[in-house]
Amino acid sequence: MADPATSRGVLYPASLPTLHRETVTGDLAVFVRWFWVPEWNIEPGRTSRQHVIGFPACNLVVQDGMSGISGPTTRASYRDLTGSGWAVGALLRPAAVLPLVEDVSSLRNAHRPIEAPELTAAVSSAMDAPGAGHDRRRAAIAVCAQWLRSRLGSPNEEGLLANNMVEAAESNPEVRSVTDLAAHLNISVRSAQRLASRYVGVSPAVLIRRRRLQEAAEKLRHDRGFDLTELAHESGYADHAHLTRDFRATLGFTPSKYRNSLSAE
Repeated sequence: MADPATSRGVLYPASLPTLHRETVTGDLAVFVRWFWVPEWNIEPGRTSRQHVIGFPACNLVVQDGMSGISGPTTRASYRDLTGSGWAVGALLRPAAVLPLVEDVSSLRNAHRPIEAPELTAAVSSAMDAPGAGHDRRRAAIAVCAQWLRSRLGSPNEEGLLANNMVEAAESNPEVRSVTDLAAHLNISVRSAQRLASRYVGVSPAVLIRRRRLQEAAEKLRHDRGFDLTELAHESGYADHAHLTRDFRATLGFTPSKYRNSLSAE
């Protein structure tokens, strides 16, 4: 079953290259939420800018002849695509972080190469092989899955609690504050803050705000006539002003400007 949140995060879906996402099941699901594989072939002289407000999480990424870990983001980001290419990534759950990243906070808004030549070579071989696209992607994902299994072992209890924290912050509409989140987990606010710092790299408040912002942007994409005051309340904001402030701080523009830009797609 597809993860209902896979449609969030991409601010301008119409401009996306071909993007395949595969939700993870089985033993690896405690460590990886989904694999994602974009492929693109842009006409010469053209550029495709991809705007994303990502999930506050780490990603394992293989592309351009290297492998690396991208950390959690605190603001929207973009990448300009040209020519042809591909990437293979894994959206990691918090339980996967400590075996792979010594200090997740140091990766905030950053990407760090890792020494994994065997992973890079095997994924590149799979993606550049002749044959049907779904076969190439399946082979590349299998390589990443095996590489992760060989390094992750079994999750510890704290890592599983961090998984639950992120899931609640992202999907539970009754979680509107850090106090709510801590109560949901039956831990103190201070413990929730430590858990987020150790396993996610951003604060619990950022987790909750990211869900609200992603939901608000998604609703505007689906209904460009949405009243902004109503949108603010439905997305968990106190009022229109708070929604606008969050949009501007994270995305760099207001909800009204975002809505207008959607009409120009």
